[in-house]
Amino acid sequence: MSYFHFARAFKQSMGVSPNVYVTEQRIERAKKLLSETDLRIADIALRTGFASQSHFTTTFRKLVWTTPKAFRDSR
Repeated sequence: MSYFHFARAFKQSMGVSPNVYVTEQRIERAKKLLSETDLRIADIALRTGFASQSHFTTTFRKLVWTTPKAFRDSR
């Protein structure tokens, strides 16, 4: 199965592309870690597969509409 065929079938089935799905899952895991642990935000970024805290924060803000620190403080 080619990547394009897989991506098309995945989007048809799940409603989002594989990349968006994986990113959303990583952010959900990060939200759980932010709520349930005292790990540093940089450590959570690395544990959830982001290359840097900066990239994590940018992606988190885009999807959750708040920063990881503000999200943690609100919990």
